[in-house]
Amino acid sequence: MTSSASTEETETLLPPPPALLPPWHTPEREELQLQARRFAMDEVLPLANELDPQKGTIPASLLDRLAELGYFGITVPAEQGGLGLGVFEYCMVSEELARAWMSTASILARSQGLGTAVPDADRREELNRRSARGEWIGAIALSEPDAGSDLAGVSTRAVLEGDEWVVTGRKRWCGNAEAADFIQVLVRERDPEEGESRSAGLINLLLEKKRGEFPEGLTGHPIDKIGYHGFLTWDLTFDGVRIPRDNVVDQAKAAREDSDEEGKAAEQAGFAEAQKFLNTARVHTAARAVGLARAALEDSILYLQEREQFGHPIGDFQALRFAVAEMAAQIEQSRAFYRQVAHLIDLGLPVAKEASMVKLEATEMSVRVTNQAMQLHGGNGYTTERQVERHWRDARLTTIFEGTSEIQKRIISDRLLPRSPLS
Repeated sequence: MTSSASTEETETLLPPPPALLPPWHTPEREELQLQARRFAMDEVLPLANELDPQKGTIPASLLDRLAELGYFGITVPAEQGGLGLGVFEYCMVSEELARAWMSTASILARSQGLGTAVPDADRREELNRRSARGEWIGAIALSEPDAGSDLAGVSTRAVLEGDEWVVTGRKRWCGNAEAADFIQVLVRERDPEEGESRSAGLINLLLEKKRGEFPEGLTGHPIDKIGYHGFLTWDLTFDGVRIPRDNVVDQAKAAREDSDEEGKAAEQAGFAEAQKFLNTARVHTAARAVGLARAALEDSILYLQEREQFGHPIGDFQALRFAVAEMAAQIEQSRAFYRQVAHLIDLGLPVAKEASMVKLEATEMSVRVTNQAMQLHGGNGYTTERQVERHWRDARLTTIFEGTSEIQKRIISDRLLPRSPLS
């Protein structure tokens, strides 16, 4: 139903939020969506408007509320304390949160069972339970100054000394590093041998730490970003950081050990699970991008009714009305796409190409829509007095993180067009 707010002369219509229609609708999903929407607009948005202009970080009180609602464990099995839901629900909630503040949707990705795929089954369950409670929120250290899209070029070294890995090197673009309970670090334990892939010898290590501190041997400085505030992003230096030998994160191995199958079938299931995590990250980014674009559209619809020129609300002018129509159509298209791909992931189907497609399309759409929203706001859009500039700044990043648009195009084209022997 469309809400309205009255002024002395005209009635300002508030844009209706998106509905959850068949075939995706269930009463349980609708209840979860409405709960997330109320929470985002009533609690997250006021904090975003207050803290983002100050480059402030998400307060502990908001993390507690996210944990209370169960959002850190949306995809964690119910028997391990999570909500036991799918990627569809995870993305649906994330769109609602991103509509208010993308950083709040992003912090969810640093839980959901991240950093739990350790060799010991009992410890895996314990960490999953902590993850679902919001007590195991992490950071991922993948990129380096000279290794971003090309992660096979990672040079940070891990040398085994007795029962510990000794890590030396530098990592960049590690969001939430200081505030995290752990950092999952991609390191090189050996160089690839002749004939091996360049990625051979890379492993993920789990560095446990206290929130708000760095362990001995780890130092860093925050990177001053133009947007994506809410948590700090770090440039880290590892100088002999020690990590227990058993703290090797191997999603594929953990999945095989948890499987009742044996042999090759179990191995395939494990690697499929590892691929699912990568696909989920891309679809989650698409959902966040849709949330940002939706925020820009909804703010623009209100502004076009409030702002008057030449004796009319500027929303009466056809050119601006047509811009709104195009924005809305693009958002709806990307929303439908991310819901479909999320559903396919929940069915266990291979969607590497589709996940890259939806990440590419939704994030590029979000940049276009938020840019158009700033134009509709005119000079007022180019101020910090309006939320639209935040949506625009954050949307610009979505085409870069979780694999740039160019990387997504490479993934898609490699699955569609064979390379010639001359390549």
